[in-house]
Amino acid sequence: MKTINIDVAVIGAGSAGLSAYRAAKAAGASTVLIEGGPYGTTCARVGCMPSKLLIAAAEAAHAAARTAPFGVHVDGTIRVDGREVMRRVKSERDRFVGFVVDSVEALPAEDRLIGYAKFIDDNLLQVGEHIRVRARSVVIATGSSPYVPPLYRTLGERAIVNDDVFDWDDLPRKVAVIGAGVIGLELGQALARLHVDVTVLGARGRVGPLSDPAIRDYAQQVFSDELRFEARAEVEAATREGDVVHLRYRTSDGTLVDDTFDYVLVTAGRRANVDRLALGNTTFALDANGVPAYDPLTLQAGTHPVFIAGDANGVLPLLHEAADEGRAAGNNAAHYPFVTPLVRRAPISVLFSDPGIAMVGTRHADLAPGSFVTGDVSFEDQGRSRVMLRNRGLMHVYVDRMTRRFAGAEWIGPDAEHIAHLLAWALQMNLTVDAMLEMPFYHPVVEEGLRTALRNAVARLKDAQ
Repeated sequence: MKTINIDVAVIGAGSAGLSAYRAAKAAGASTVLIEGGPYGTTCARVGCMPSKLLIAAAEAAHAAARTAPFGVHVDGTIRVDGREVMRRVKSERDRFVGFVVDSVEALPAEDRLIGYAKFIDDNLLQVGEHIRVRARSVVIATGSSPYVPPLYRTLGERAIVNDDVFDWDDLPRKVAVIGAGVIGLELGQALARLHVDVTVLGARGRVGPLSDPAIRDYAQQVFSDELRFEARAEVEAATREGDVVHLRYRTSDGTLVDDTFDYVLVTAGRRANVDRLALGNTTFALDANGVPAYDPLTLQAGTHPVFIAGDANGVLPLLHEAADEGRAAGNNAAHYPFVTPLVRRAPISVLFSDPGIAMVGTRHADLAPGSFVTGDVSFEDQGRSRVMLRNRGLMHVYVDRMTRRFAGAEWIGPDAEHIAHLLAWALQMNLTVDAMLEMPFYHPVVEEGLRTALRNAVARLKDAQ
């Protein structure tokens, strides 16, 4: 058994792990990067990039079907070739993965250990069968995996997670999506627009990440107009007969529905990949999910020289957050016992549906009642949105009553991903609503709708005085 003595051991070569490795190396620490699975991040393999490839195909099909109101007629049937769709998704996905793999394999060979790591004690890791690593500090960046509730596990390969979608050779005929979060709505709408018969079944009335009741209700109607969407359904039974899945579920009004599907796509959340780590061999305090309890600012597990970064900690499972956390964890691991709190960027979240859904800053549900005013705008009559026939959407912006600073926003509407960046920048710069309204707004653009919402917030501030 070979033993390596090292300053920092990073477990996991995903977005957080790579950032942690590079930060620790830049700080002058001897560092190893440990990975037991294939190289290539969650984003590149089964997340951000392949999902956007599928969505891009769906948007092309949807646009082709909506030309007539402009006086542009596509005669004949719009045909979606599922095999061609999935061929491009997988081909481009593989290109993105290849870029990541190349960047990892370009790292010094002596810094890369292949094998799953498990703790022998607080500072000693075993990697595979033949290597042990004694590390002064450890970064756990093992990511997360989709969770499949017991009800669906008996369905075998007919119960799939988002990872499996991107390995399809062809599109199925009919799919039930379990869960109305970001992944469920993005993939559900994309598949529906690619002529797959889709039913989305939520459990708690949620619509993506939205917490503002008015925006959530509007978004629910948007999705319901396009596909079968039950935001609050109770699945009572899931059985399989050959290649057919039978679901029995009860809708919010008590109606009992029996239906059959080719697949059940389960998007019921994710769990940290900590099962292989043998954390029971350590003295770390573990939470209910078996993850070391840690400080969300320093990412440190108790007083131990161990840091949790990226999807493994379950705070903000987003690529840019994982990269920031990895960088902070790597720095703290290299400089331990001197640790520095992570300064997070302005919160920003985007759901790549059409219309898009976005949230910036403090959620409506987390704002103290009476501490803010709401500015609103409907995109149904907003000029540029109507010109493009993309005039569906509702936006709420929240402004602090005392400071007049922009506090957050939730909305569904056209170009949401771009407006979200403008608002995130404004939030990070601590701008007041007055300063935001002094910024230039071109005409005619969708952003003029944002200006309307900000102006309505100012009017309500005056009314509140």
